[in-house]
Amino acid sequence: MRRFAALYRELDRSTATLDKRAALVRYFREAPPRDAAWALHLLSGGKVAGAKRRIANTRELREWIAAEAGLPDWLVDDSYDQVGDLAETLALLLDDPTTPGSDAPLWEWIERRLLPVANRDVEVRRAVVVGAWRSLCFDERLLFNKLLTGALRVGVSQRMVQQALVEMSGIDIARIAQRMLGQWQPTPRFLATLLSQEELASDRQQPYPFFLATPLEAALRPDGAALPEDDAERSDHDAEQIDAPPPATLANDPAAVERALGSIHDWLLEWKWDGIRLQLIRRGGEVALWSRGEERLDGRFPEIEHAARALLRDCVLDGELLAWRRDAAEPMPFTALQTRIQRRKPGAKTLADTPVRVQAYDLLELDGEDWRARPQHERRAALEALLAAHGDPRIVASPLVDARDWSQAAGLREQARERGVEGLMLKRRDAPYQAGRKRGDWWKWKIDPLTVDAVLIYAQSGHGRRSTLYTDYTFGLWDGDTLVPVAKAYSGLDDAEILRLDRWIRANTLERFGPVRSVPGVHVFELGFEAVNRSTRHKSGIAVRFPRILRWRHDKPAAEADRLATLRALAR
Repeated sequence: MRRFAALYRELDRSTATLDKRAALVRYFREAPPRDAAWALHLLSGGKVAGAKRRIANTRELREWIAAEAGLPDWLVDDSYDQVGDLAETLALLLDDPTTPGSDAPLWEWIERRLLPVANRDVEVRRAVVVGAWRSLCFDERLLFNKLLTGALRVGVSQRMVQQALVEMSGIDIARIAQRMLGQWQPTPRFLATLLSQEELASDRQQPYPFFLATPLEAALRPDGAALPEDDAERSDHDAEQIDAPPPATLANDPAAVERALGSIHDWLLEWKWDGIRLQLIRRGGEVALWSRGEERLDGRFPEIEHAARALLRDCVLDGELLAWRRDAAEPMPFTALQTRIQRRKPGAKTLADTPVRVQAYDLLELDGEDWRARPQHERRAALEALLAAHGDPRIVASPLVDARDWSQAAGLREQARERGVEGLMLKRRDAPYQAGRKRGDWWKWKIDPLTVDAVLIYAQSGHGRRSTLYTDYTFGLWDGDTLVPVAKAYSGLDDAEILRLDRWIRANTLERFGPVRSVPGVHVFELGFEAVNRSTRHKSGIAVRFPRILRWRHDKPAAEADRLATLRALAR
């Protein structure tokens, strides 16, 4: 435990990527395989505790620490508010033991102490947790608490961990990334398999790492900085102010696009679909569907599996899964597809009400041969030939978009929302299929977001470096005289605005609901989002896709914020 706690401390205190990677390399070279396997699991976002392995919930942890430290509940809560991180709060509220316990390895703490008491009676679980608190020094106690409360959040991505393993082993990162896809158990055997220099039979059962497109705005920014993804937390550089037209303005300028990308004839254009990104694998008559989230979708889309078995050749296809009625010109809303995702074995009614299809846009493997290094146009031609010979409308080639120049492409992009798509994909004709987000060959040129002026009504503290600030916000729209929650957002404000708003939230809290604070409805923010869908799961009756803050409307009183009926009118 001490070895991994020391690594955690070093990673947490370092801000340099190369230093973090060097620390990871040292750890994986020196740690026993059983510890290293669990470290790999945890640093890649895996957890020990969870919904199926309950060791202690936050309420229990607060009650136990209050009893052990001899503190009133309100002081524990206030301490948590000040620190912002529950694991760190729990570690700070107890003194170090006068005689530290023995240094049990990481795997023993997890496999022999924590996992055996998961879901047991409260007194059994409490005894193990409190016993650990009393025997561990601060660094190990903090790490132990992190195992209880969730992911480590230490500024290390799975990609960085994979890069460290590459540096240590010399294995190609694409091979390591491929072997880490899907579900795997943190065992020495898996670690040995992961770092094997040989090509293994299991390598043929895994999908390839997905190639991810970059927002086109990143190519147009004068500073060359990347933009945050729709579902990713805003990074520090996005708070910087630059003396240039905003990227959204440049993205609407065909001349700016041409300056950045050159001739349109060097690019293949496709629609950007709003579905589930997946790889369809047919090898030796066996079929597997893998989502970009590294989950096998076996049984959930039987009509696609059936159609894939009838393909005339073994292959691996990359594409988008969409809810789509056979006679329709455009896909159904994403919310329709969500009803299928939740059913592992859909019934006849579900299959009839929400049919699906795959819009395939790349060919990664054909007859057992890896095609990823071949140019985009060659892969595309082979994909079209394969699917034309197949002739099944449930797996089709995503149509290319024909435009003579960037001005015409921009005009087509403006029609995207009416077509039920999010914009255009731009793929360089001679590009190979890479792994991860490699800027330059694949761009997504999305349409401008829909917008609404909404009122801040709730706030919650963030995570990581933002754990001491209120940065996660809930916004409402007027329904009569009531503000009804419609969206949550946590990106879009700069650091100065976050600090100003945080001070106001603390000084104007109306009520507390656990970590959430309600505030007076006085501040208006312009929110951007990609789409609005009807939803029975939300009080408002609608759900917005990828909401984010566009600006703080200091010029607008809350009474002039938009009404819920306005948003409902946009719903599909």
